Amino acid sequence: MTEPAAHLPPHAELDAAGTLHLRGRWVLGNAGDMQRTSDAVAAPIQRIDARQVGALDSAGVLQLLHLLDAHGLQASQLLVAPNHQALLCTIEEVADDRPSRGRSYGLDAALARLGKAVHGSAQDVVALVGFLGENLVKLGRLTRQPRRFRLTATVAQMEQVGLDAVPLIALLSFLVGAVVAFLGSTILRDFGAEIFVVELVNIAFLREFGVLLTAIVLAGRTASAFTAQIGAMQSREEIDAMRALGLDVIDLLVLPRLIAMLVMLPLLTFIAMIAGLAGGVTVGAYALDIPPQMYLARMHDTIELRHLLVGLAKAPVFAVVIALIGCLEGLKVTGTAQSVGERTTASVVQAISLVIVIDAFAAIWFMQMDW
Repeated sequence: MTEPAAHLPPHAELDAAGTLHLRGRWVLGNAGDMQRTSDAVAAPIQRIDARQVGALDSAGVLQLLHLLDAHGLQASQLLVAPNHQALLCTIEEVADDRPSRGRSYGLDAALARLGKAVHGSAQDVVALVGFLGENLVKLGRLTRQPRRFRLTATVAQMEQVGLDAVPLIALLSFLVGAVVAFLGSTILRDFGAEIFVVELVNIAFLREFGVLLTAIVLAGRTASAFTAQIGAMQSREEIDAMRALGLDVIDLLVLPRLIAMLVMLPLLTFIAMIAGLAGGVTVGAYALDIPPQMYLARMHDTIELRHLLVGLAKAPVFAVVIALIGCLEGLKVTGTAQSVGERTTASVVQAISLVIVIDAFAAIWFMQMDW
């Protein structure tokens, strides 16, 4: 007596028309038999007929999908029984959400990852340069058509970017100025030249620390805020609605933030410089036995305007970089909460990295020019 088909192990037969007929129980308990049956199918097949399969679960569906991929077939070329169709559709929807394979190791894999990283970085640079050009064009149009200028939005961004950041910038700059003065004095004390800590703090904060601290804080604080705000609008399709209404997204969202950064970053840089110098005065008075009058007199005699101008000259460049990266990453959001988080992280990392790189090249250039 023949065993009922519903209780047979997985079985496959290929007919002359190229149709692979499947029978038996394609379930997890027969995983080994399913794999051996699939591996035994070597001839080219045109479609798979699984309507005679007696029992089918998620493991069996995954095995059938793997069999389709192995022979280059489409999902429409798989025939299943009506009572198995719902399970097949459900597994197909989540099949692409399986965890990715583990990282491959070796020279080839390392070179492949390096190439992808370099290619991705080059694409980011090209996108940033293109975004810069687009904003310059829109700024030029804004000068010819002042009615496009959104004063209320710009002032609101100036408050968030600049006014709200003043306490944090002043506190950090004061503490860093005190640390620089204290560390410098420990070295200069061995040579009996503690008074030269005044020049150390002056030059360090006027040329580098003032603008660099401000830019890094705003890169972490403001660039992330720009990305999150615009990214949330992108995920809620508000930006698509603006474009559908014929509104310019650059005029509405980017230029107010860019102008606010251009105005406020130099002002915050100046505040950071003053706070850093105040930190040096405090350490000189309470830790180095340099009276404030003597410290200020030494500062007045040795301070140079060119150091201040060098520091302030870098502020607008950093402002453009931070604002453009923050807005561009926000516009790249694809619509999910995970994408918002990823783009926010990317904007902070890119802004801080690019600010430090530009500052390093600027320092070398100013040194070569003897400025």
